[in-house]
Amino acid sequence: QVHLEESGAGSVQAGGTRRLSCATRERNLSSYGMGWFRQALGKEREFVAAVDWSGGSTGYADSVKGRFTISRGNAKNTVYLQMNSLRPEDTAVYYCAATLAPGVIYNRQEYEYWGQGTSVTVSS
Repeated sequence: QVHLEESGAGSVQAGGTRRLSCATRERNLSSYGMGWFRQALGKEREFVAAVDWSGGSTGYADSVKGRFTISRGNAKNTVYLQMNSLRPEDTAVYYCAATLAPGVIYNRQEYEYWGQGTSVTVSS
């Protein structure tokens, strides 16, 4: 079992930045591919970004490409989502997830473990 905990919730003006963190205390995450998803009010949970177990490969949704960056921390139990040039449409609850599937995983069904989510609000 892997318990993931997100942090970095808050409100930000459009054009601003925010960094989200995802960490676990039980073990390091170096064996897991990691992903960030988000769910806006009244909408389905959607893929945002993912990184493979090594940190060498990443993938992004078209809506965030060039603005968001996913990375693995030097401490093996943390993954980050750096969000720049934020827009009101980025407002959502953001979830991190872990998978043992190889590669960069875009499909949320392939993630075994999920955090509780952290809320980001972007105002215009």
